[in-house]
Amino acid sequence: MATPGTQYAMQVGLASGMSATEGIHSPHPKPVDSSLSDPAYVLPSDVMPDSQSRIALRTRSGKEVLIPYMSIGAWSWGDQATFGYNATQDLPRIHAAWDKLKAVGLTFVDTAQFYGDGESERICGTLFQGMSRDSFVVQTKWHSTPDLTNTLLQSRGPKARLKDSLKRLGLDCVDIYLVYGPIHPGLISTVAKGLADCVDDGLTRAVGVANYDTQEMIKMADELAKSGVPLSVSQCEYSVIRRLPEVSGMIRECKKRSICFQGFASLAQGRLSGKYSRFEQPRRTLRFSSYPMHLLEPTISVLKSIAEERRVPVPAVALNYSINKGVVPLVGVRDAEQATQDMQALGWRLTEDEIRRIEEVSLQGSTSALLQHG
Repeated sequence: MATPGTQYAMQVGLASGMSATEGIHSPHPKPVDSSLSDPAYVLPSDVMPDSQSRIALRTRSGKEVLIPYMSIGAWSWGDQATFGYNATQDLPRIHAAWDKLKAVGLTFVDTAQFYGDGESERICGTLFQGMSRDSFVVQTKWHSTPDLTNTLLQSRGPKARLKDSLKRLGLDCVDIYLVYGPIHPGLISTVAKGLADCVDDGLTRAVGVANYDTQEMIKMADELAKSGVPLSVSQCEYSVIRRLPEVSGMIRECKKRSICFQGFASLAQGRLSGKYSRFEQPRRTLRFSSYPMHLLEPTISVLKSIAEERRVPVPAVALNYSINKGVVPLVGVRDAEQATQDMQALGWRLTEDEIRRIEEVSLQGSTSALLQHG
């Protein structure tokens, strides 16, 4: 079972600098050096993703995992520490959002063992009931912190925890299983063996990493290859105001190795949604890319301008940007209105001129010594 209190431990960790958090950011955010940027269109210009379009992830079996160009982040589902989850109010809204997403085929959910101390996975299980197994994709994460279980079990830790996840999800197998952060007690080679064991036992079809830097990712890919298992996914924070995985070359390396790059906090926990301003700041528990809103006004202004010209919501512009840059964005959805806004990121593409306008007001972002290396 999920360790009680992990959602609160995560929030404490974020507050102390496990990611780009309040107190870490410089009052003078670093703009992106244009010479380090990837092209405006990393995704080929002749590709027009819609809600039915799919990306193929490599697996050892040869039967690819097919995912949409956008993933629904389920961190807020069941999490009280960061999002103040209230089952009576929030659960019906989550189900209403799922109905909207299911109707158009955006049924790729990203969850984790410690989101809401396992409640997120349980909620996902209720959403999947009555659906055919090939009509949704679920991705969960091994909470790799050096606790007693993981320290003692070493390579057996990922499998033991995944079995618990499967019980909460009500499934025999997940589609994708990620290592959540390079903070595990064992070596990367040890963790790779644990992930390969999960594939061997049919508990997951594909595996990946989250918050690794480029060299750590390559090391994991090489170690997995010894068992004939491809590294299918690398996930890091990526948005208009955290383009570090792009300028560091990680996205290019992923493309070279046929690894799907996923970007979480694609709207910087709402900061790029248009709902916040210097007069209405996000709650302090929303810590990813937590720049004070007055520093983001030039960025928000450009996103709003393009959204008005395109007649789409502001979040759709920010998400469309990520898709153009070769990123599968993860976006948190808590209600039907958010689902409706976010799905409008598909079916069209920003022009190269619009992307340049956004990049002129984009930020590089930073790493941390603990969790977020990439």
